[in-house]
Amino acid sequence: MAFYFSFPCARGISPFFLHTKKKIFHFFFGLLRILVMITFFFPFTFFFVWANLGVMQAEYEQVFAGTPDVQLYLSFAGTLMEVFVNLMGPAAQYILARWGLRPLLLLGSFLSVLGLEMAGFTTEIWHLYLCQGVVFGTGASLVYAAVMTILPTWFLKRRSLAMGVASSGSGLGAIVLTFVLNALNGSVGPAWAYRVLGFIILGLCVLANLLVRERVKVQRQARKLNEVFSLSILKDVTFVLWMVGSMIKLAGFFLPFWFIPSYAYYIGLSADQGTVLIAVMSAGQFIGRITIGYLGDRFGRLNTDIVISTICGLSSFLIWTFATTYGILMAFCIIFGFTCGAYFTLMSPITYDIVGHDRFPTGVSTMLLSNVVSVFGPNIASGIQAAVPQSPYLVYMMFTGATYIVGAMILVVVRFRISPSIRYHI
Repeated sequence: MAFYFSFPCARGISPFFLHTKKKIFHFFFGLLRILVMITFFFPFTFFFVWANLGVMQAEYEQVFAGTPDVQLYLSFAGTLMEVFVNLMGPAAQYILARWGLRPLLLLGSFLSVLGLEMAGFTTEIWHLYLCQGVVFGTGASLVYAAVMTILPTWFLKRRSLAMGVASSGSGLGAIVLTFVLNALNGSVGPAWAYRVLGFIILGLCVLANLLVRERVKVQRQARKLNEVFSLSILKDVTFVLWMVGSMIKLAGFFLPFWFIPSYAYYIGLSADQGTVLIAVMSAGQFIGRITIGYLGDRFGRLNTDIVISTICGLSSFLIWTFATTYGILMAFCIIFGFTCGAYFTLMSPITYDIVGHDRFPTGVSTMLLSNVVSVFGPNIASGIQAAVPQSPYLVYMMFTGATYIVGAMILVVVRFRISPSIRYHI
């Protein structure tokens, strides 16, 4: 018997050997695909973080220093990009259904690189609206929608962990980007910083385009948009509640990344300390999203989302509000960074659980469309803050905490609509 399991038998290779070899192959092939998905998250993650950090905005404030209200006008470049990243989900779904994954990824990669390279030749603020906002935002949306739709189909038991590992690239990308952009801006200027970043993303997109595959090949045929993307999904009350709760939570996600550097300066910290705080939040996302994915598979995805979002909201209420020293503010950045990315890790798996396989692409696209509202969270908070100038930054702290807590409360309703049993893992 030992001989049979150890060496080729008379009729061919040992069945045990073949089974073991197949398991090893699938294990490493699965790891490769996760790593490729991380690679895919770099392109749109890089400038997703750009909009939050304001690194490039600070540089272009100097370039366009003579323009009235330059901060306001430049901020719309990042806002417009975020809008297009979420707005083009239905278009991406139609391309995927009509022509397949490969054309969708190629088009998204081309537009992403083109937008950054064109932004390097900016001479007017509206050029950034067009290049970085519309062109890059559209390309990033196509890539993002493809990955969010394809990746969950490769996993069953560890779907949340897979998404956590993949989306953790955003935290790693943010860490790298913070220091890379600072170095490039200081040495070659913001124009070449855009161009160099475009070439980096080109290399990552080439690698991803070569390796990413669909798990199941489907026959492509001409279809109308309303056959691919159906708003009838909004008749599902559970899904609508899930979408609204997530939309409210996400509105608070952006504020610390926008305002922590300026708040650090307000309480007397240096610019370098502000940069370190953002890097710490980004590192927290890298570790947190993987951990949240594991917890989601272990204790239930929706359960995990509710608990993590509640902790995130409380950190803003109870820590950021009283953060008047570097140490306390660092503690907030660690906790917020670790917990703030639950939506990006669990959105696809939870949507899949709620709507099922057949409606999953429409569900993801609808979730992305709802994110357009969340993008204006910093603008809404800034408008409220302007009405109470006697308490600088207090509105940002309260707004961040309130959105996460209210969002988590809505998800509790979703949780008990699915199952009244506390022990039910979802």
